[in-house]
Amino acid sequence: MALYKTLTISSKTKVFIWKIEETIEELQQGVTLTENNSARLNSMKSDLHQKGFLSIRHLLKEINLTDADLIYDEFGKPHLNNNRFISITHSFNFTAIIYSTETEVGIDIEKQRDKILKIAHKFTPIEEYKTIANHDALISKLTIVWGAKESLYKIYGKKKLLFLHHIYVADFKFEEAKTTGEIRFDGETTSYAVEFLEFEGFTCVFAY
Repeated sequence: MALYKTLTISSKTKVFIWKIEETIEELQQGVTLTENNSARLNSMKSDLHQKGFLSIRHLLKEINLTDADLIYDEFGKPHLNNNRFISITHSFNFTAIIYSTETEVGIDIEKQRDKILKIAHKFTPIEEYKTIANHDALISKLTIVWGAKESLYKIYGKKKLLFLHHIYVADFKFEEAKTTGEIRFDGETTSYAVEFLEFEGFTCVFAY
């Protein structure tokens, strides 16, 4: 099975990334689903979505959890009991989770694509990036910003946040592989650490 990367953020917070290289049948081995999630899996029309769903369950096993440990709220945010926190992401042939026993967490994986240039104005003041002349570097930076905002959005876990107006990501240098983010909403500001990495044309960003 293809556990791709493990990142230890602290003694209480870890990231696990899976590269999907298996068939659906192979991924079903060793995984037990609840009745609801079994029906959910069977309703997925895309093989890629089914594989992503199943590979997440293998990642859960890395932290001694099962499919039954995940509880989803009305907004679709996954929760664990006993003061444990988790976030989940899937993009093409990569899935990942971030797990913590100390703080709320969020994670996002994105494929680096030109289409981010078309939607950038919807989630960040694009004029801030006019100084980046290199096309690939611009796509890379915007993908990190999007992933950071997506991760923070997942931490908040409700539907009212607007990426452009309520979620802020501090500028950063690629080589530092980290930045900070803030959720500014309803008169309150909450700050988070943000880290990122790039691999095989993908970007993984997580916040805690």
